[in-house]
Amino acid sequence: MLDLIILSLHFFICFLISIAIWCGPKDVDLHSSSTGRAEIEPDGLIFIGKKEDIKKSERITAKIDGREIVVFYHEGKFHALDSRCYHEGGPLCHGEIEDINGQACIVCPWHKFKITLETGEGLYEGINPLEPSPTPKWQSKGVKQRIHKVTIDNENVYVSPPDLSVSFDSDYFAEKYKNGGELAMGK
Repeated sequence: MLDLIILSLHFFICFLISIAIWCGPKDVDLHSSSTGRAEIEPDGLIFIGKKEDIKKSERITAKIDGREIVVFYHEGKFHALDSRCYHEGGPLCHGEIEDINGQACIVCPWHKFKITLETGEGLYEGINPLEPSPTPKWQSKGVKQRIHKVTIDNENVYVSPPDLSVSFDSDYFAEKYKNGGELAMGK
């Protein structure tokens, strides 16, 4: 009888996960336009979506030349990052946003790595064993996640193309999942 209950619970959880994924953030594929090209403005900015639409959904994923990014709207500000976590490629578009020491951070749903939305820094909680009574404190691992500059113009949200002359840890997974379709977006 216990096996039947566990099996039923397993199927129910799988069903809930399927619904959560199906109802999750929608993708914007900037290559699916009738011209087959991203919507690049004369000033080089890339159109992501309408400001109000992104505010309502609080996040949107997009592809820029096959590279997946996620744009978050949190506490009155827009933030754009590579959509795959620098650690193991987890889909940040499915992560929760937490406040850590006054910084908005996305928490990777796979391994709970914390990344600041503003700078792309990886944060960890550590102690200094040399202190008389060490207490855990949030510390920076440095910038690990590529962020993308967001511009708002005429109620539209734009992202600047990435400067690939500087590399970040998240670049590995951005390249690995490039043009990966459904699998790449964590669906």
